[in-house]
Amino acid sequence: MENSTQLVNHTGEFDFILLGLFSQSKHPTLLCVVIFVIFLMALSGNGILILLIHSHAHLHTPMYFFISQLSLMDVMYISVTVPKMLMDQVTGIKKISIPECGIQMFLYATLVGSEFFLLAAMAYDRYMAICHPLRYPVLMNQRICILLASGCWFLGSVDGFMLTPITMTFPFCRSREIHHFFCEVPAIMKLSCSDTSLIETLMYLCCVLMLLIPVIVISSSYSFILLTIHKMNSAEGRKKAFTTCSSHMTVVTLFYGAAIYTYMIPSSYHTPEKDMVVSFFYTILTPVLNPLIYSLRNKDVMGIVKKLFTMKV
Repeated sequence: MENSTQLVNHTGEFDFILLGLFSQSKHPTLLCVVIFVIFLMALSGNGILILLIHSHAHLHTPMYFFISQLSLMDVMYISVTVPKMLMDQVTGIKKISIPECGIQMFLYATLVGSEFFLLAAMAYDRYMAICHPLRYPVLMNQRICILLASGCWFLGSVDGFMLTPITMTFPFCRSREIHHFFCEVPAIMKLSCSDTSLIETLMYLCCVLMLLIPVIVISSSYSFILLTIHKMNSAEGRKKAFTTCSSHMTVVTLFYGAAIYTYMIPSSYHTPEKDMVVSFFYTILTPVLNPLIYSLRNKDVMGIVKKLFTMKV
């Protein structure tokens, strides 16, 4: 009875404490400023890309529609984590309540899961454009694009609804200190005093499916694309196809590589420091890199940007 009371008391603690990146840094103020600048760059870069795509009629194509969805996801999931982290550093209050932690975890899992499937939808779109160019306008019309994007958001939310309630219902009777800068599932599970091996196995299987399905779609699409490019007689056509696909593959490699480490590598290989570095990479740096990758290597977008600067001058 005494142990039961103790467990309830510990489970009923009001707040977690996010130790975050700054506790590991010798220069927390400088790091805070750098992250704030990166955050502003991510918001402005993705925001500008979304505005350009929606305000220019010749960018109203399936490829740019999916790029705008990717930018929207990047803006949302960097906003789920970074403002709270920066505010905690400025105010010196590093607490987060259990409901706030659950909401942050759900939103983050949903957005990351949605991006997994969106990257697969983008690969499928490139396959259709390169391998079936004559039927492309029919096969990838506006209705199909909206259905694909909606499906990505829905499947991502399934991930959030599966992982969040299970994780947040564990009894937390260890330290309330989260060795992370936001409420991510693996970091929260480490605080539980109950056996988490079953949920870790389920999480592993869930992530395998969440990654395996998109990876199959991406690898199949690019296999057919490479075969089609190889058969092309036009050197200009090959170059254009490679340029378009290489931008997408760069984003896929950055995002999936970090996600595989976080959710599929056994916990025995993880340390809090490594986890934070990897999470920092794909949570904070990737949203900054994505618009740069898709704009700097894209003639259409760069053409619009040059025109805007020319008009202002």
